[in-house]
Amino acid sequence: MSSSDAKPMGSEHPAPPAGARPELTVRAVVTGLFVAAFIGAAYPFVVLKLGFGPNISVVSAFLGYIVVNLFVAPLTGRKGSRFEYNLVQTAGTAASQSAFMVIVLAALDLLASNPKNGVPVHLNSLQIFLWLSVAGCLGVLLAVPMRRHYIDEEKLTFADGTAAGETMIVLDQDGEFARRGVTALAVGGIASGLLTWFRDGMGRLPASFGALRKMVIPEATFFGTWGTRLHVGFNWSLLSIATGLLVGLRVSLSMGLGMVLGWYVAPPLLHHYGLTVSETFRVNLQWVMWPAVGMMVSGGMTALALKWRLIVKTFTELRMGKADGTDFPIRWVIMGSLGLAVVLVILQKISLGMPIWLSVVAILLSFPLMLVGIRVLGETNWAPISSMANLVQVVFAVLAPGSVGVNMISSGMSGTIAANGEHLMQDYKAGKLIGSNNRYLTVMQLLAVPVGALALAWIYPRLRLQYGIGPDRFGIDPALAHTSVPGLVAPASVRWAGFADVLSHGVQALPPYSLHAFGIALVVGVLLTLGETRSRWVPSASSVGLGMLIEAHYVLPIVVGGVIHYVWSRTSPRTEAEINMPLASGLIVGEALLALVLTVLLISHVLS
Repeated sequence: MSSSDAKPMGSEHPAPPAGARPELTVRAVVTGLFVAAFIGAAYPFVVLKLGFGPNISVVSAFLGYIVVNLFVAPLTGRKGSRFEYNLVQTAGTAASQSAFMVIVLAALDLLASNPKNGVPVHLNSLQIFLWLSVAGCLGVLLAVPMRRHYIDEEKLTFADGTAAGETMIVLDQDGEFARRGVTALAVGGIASGLLTWFRDGMGRLPASFGALRKMVIPEATFFGTWGTRLHVGFNWSLLSIATGLLVGLRVSLSMGLGMVLGWYVAPPLLHHYGLTVSETFRVNLQWVMWPAVGMMVSGGMTALALKWRLIVKTFTELRMGKADGTDFPIRWVIMGSLGLAVVLVILQKISLGMPIWLSVVAILLSFPLMLVGIRVLGETNWAPISSMANLVQVVFAVLAPGSVGVNMISSGMSGTIAANGEHLMQDYKAGKLIGSNNRYLTVMQLLAVPVGALALAWIYPRLRLQYGIGPDRFGIDPALAHTSVPGLVAPASVRWAGFADVLSHGVQALPPYSLHAFGIALVVGVLLTLGETRSRWVPSASSVGLGMLIEAHYVLPIVVGGVIHYVWSRTSPRTEAEINMPLASGLIVGEALLALVLTVLLISHVLS
């Protein structure tokens, strides 16, 4: 039974109708912007350290609950509600996506460190703020009309949004149902938090804690020397297992199939036939990413094409005012999107020297790539932002050959638009579960995106000075250059910059036959998606592609979670229906919160 087949826990206890309690309150907006600023400042360190951004929706919901009830409620004399928590959660999610684009800023700096890349692109804090604010808000508006398709019609899982919604329901309810949910949530949170501490925190304690240091759980167990080179193994992350519990067996097995093809089958074959120079992670990824992205693109677009009548109906009802009254008005979407697109084109021309026609092409490319990303995120809880941006890089390697700056700005802009549009669906999914007003959620996103961009514009130069970016620690303060403080390796930024460097020599610099594999994968993606209409056990093209992209040691625990969910739903369907979602939400909450806590401790030098 897939996660979409299970009856959501919140559906047994429907939320009070929107408006039954205050929703778009002043305190909710102020709290949301405060949380957005906090996450926007803390998140870049996590992204540059890990190479990806942990899901933040549930963390934002918890922060909203804590701030509203511990600090704001005593002043106003009224307990917070799930609707207010949802607004705060939305603000935090929006800010995290603005902050996630630190990978582009770091990639630009890495390219600037190499004189052979030509005139470097330097963005000051004002340019960062304006660029990411305008592109991020454009992404939000472009995604608004697709809510009814992905959330109401297709009912995609959006696991982090589901977890956030279930968490807010549990926090807002009374009685036996709430106690069971809270217990499951607490057990999951404590277990995941402890595991994260033993894995990531204990190893940073002083050496005098020798006995305890030996108890540290490794981040991942790799399968031999070969597995270490290719990052094949098992990541000790209850958050990843929780993702499998939420997305279900079909999606997790589809990701597992992609993992086997991309990281078990492909490396020896590619190396044997001379298509790659070695069986290592980075080299293999440079080839495997093309069939993976091809499958995701064709799978996502075919799924949309199969339901074109529903999409036309959605846009028609929005245009004619036949929606339920809580949607963001379509005329505002159209006017706002056109206005922001014009501002973005002008901004990139004046501030970044980007030719107008190339900016227009990049914006037009952003929308279909965002749609593909939404489907992948909805099925798997992973957003392939950098991989979709790599596809944009190839297009601009043809349109503007040899121009590294144009390549980076266009792909960064497209990535920003897509990231904000994709993660808006997480907020809509949480709002769907608890009965929130979608118009309010959209307004909160539009308010929070600039706050996250402002926080990033302030914190990034300081992180660069304190830690340095990349293996060579580019940009570090000379006084700190020889300290033992670990630098920010920024693996995603290194890959983004490296890809732009490769493409500066033309598309012929891509790995041999990788574009042929891309074309074949486009066809395979279409066939798999058509097959899904006949059997729900046909692998998901989007999920298979993502499984080929993600490091294998992250995919395996997701598969384990999907298997656990299937066995549990068959052996005890009642307890699975009641406890699975709050338990999985707790597992996500525990690791995500500890990751942020450890980040704060590292920045404050409590841990080193």
